[in-house]
Amino acid sequence: MSDLLLLGLIGGLTLLLLLTLLAFAGYSGLLTGVAVSAGSPLIRNITVAYKFHVGPYGNTGQLFTESCSISPELRSIAVYYDHPHMVPPEKCRCAVGSILSEGEVSPSPELIQLYQKFGFKIFSFPAPSHVVTATFPYTTSLSIWLATRRVHPALDTYIKERKLCAHPRLEIYHQDQIHFVCPLARQGDFYVPEVKETERKCRGLVEASDAQVDGTGADTMSDMSSVSLEVGPGSRETSAITLSPGASSRGWDDGDNRSEHSYSESGASGSSFEELDLEGEGPLGEPRLGPEAKPLGLFREPTTPEKDEE
Repeated sequence: MSDLLLLGLIGGLTLLLLLTLLAFAGYSGLLTGVAVSAGSPLIRNITVAYKFHVGPYGNTGQLFTESCSISPELRSIAVYYDHPHMVPPEKCRCAVGSILSEGEVSPSPELIQLYQKFGFKIFSFPAPSHVVTATFPYTTSLSIWLATRRVHPALDTYIKERKLCAHPRLEIYHQDQIHFVCPLARQGDFYVPEVKETERKCRGLVEASDAQVDGTGADTMSDMSSVSLEVGPGSRETSAITLSPGASSRGWDDGDNRSEHSYSESGASGSSFEELDLEGEGPLGEPRLGPEAKPLGLFREPTTPEKDEE
């Protein structure tokens, strides 16, 4: 009789444990539907403090922790430039840090100096006119794992089906939500200098290799290289034109020479955001903002992407 009672107790505890795990997974967003939409963004131009990372995206947790420990009340941001299914993990590039200011408000010099003291660099992102966006609950550390496996595939499918050129991929951690944003315009302005420099070096290696194969074309290759750099990644004025969604999805500013493995590969060329049937509601269930409306600012409570891990 005591054995049956013990087995029943073990079975009850096992069932209780399973129910607890299911409840925890549900609270983390396991059962939350992923709605992807296109339209006007809910964020304005932002200034960020970031560190550039090359390697597996799963190893960026330390950068999140470092940036949040400097100023916990600021929102965290990550910008991913390479598709992890198309690029070897050790070559994936991203920028991770904190949002220092948004809109017309400039970050204080003291805050900038504080982040620079710890090796962070400062960069500004514009407010894109149209984006592909989605949200996911951010309630536990498991939420990040679930978002990686649910939201990104949904974004890939949405972009591919509509043949959009939407890149790079931004993650903004705001209170209990993770906002995923893929610009449909001015994409070049979201590439930090380190990414542009690596692309420039890759172009140089390719051009040098081609020049060695065909020695007679060396002068031609040199001329083409100089033209490419003139209108290259450092020009924000040209990026809005050359990186429009109707441009080739191979590149970010000069499609023949840029990396073939960025998030721009997820979409096909030919579609522009003007052709989209934009949804009537924003990612938070609010009406889409018109061109004359003032975007909503996001104010983040003290939290980090590693919360609840302790």
